[in-house]
Order: sequence, then C-alpha cells, then structure tokens
Amino acid sequence: MTKSIALSFVLAASLGLAACTGGAENTANNAANSAENASNAADNALNAAMNAADNAANAASNATNNAANAM
Repeated sequence: MTKSIALSFVLAASLGLAACTGGAENTANNAANSAENASNAADNALNAAMNAADNAANAASNATNNAANAM
C-alpha cells in the first residue's frame, strides 16, 4: 500500500517536472526561427544581387551619357 502511494507521488512529481520544462515548445520555436533566418538570408542575397545589377546598369548608362556629352 505505501509503495503504491509513494509510486503515485513520484509519478505525479515527474509529470509535473516534464510539463514545466517546455523543451518541445523551445525546439519548435528554434526551428521556426531558423527557418525565418534562412528566409531572411535568401531575401538579403536576392536584394544584394538586384542592387548589383541595378548599379551595373546605372554605370553603363552613365558611361553612355558621359560619352554623348563629350562629343
């Protein structure tokens, strides 16, 4: 009888500790944050490539305009 009561208390205490850890929730949040960070990095890389292309086009246009103005 006392063994079953003691076992019940141990089980209740261990379930209480398991419920308070939040490990699964933290893991899910970390995974979501990692996915968002990867998406942001991809967006930043795309923006950098687009800016570089725009800068190259502007430089070519400026060179053409400078050559036309020199004549």
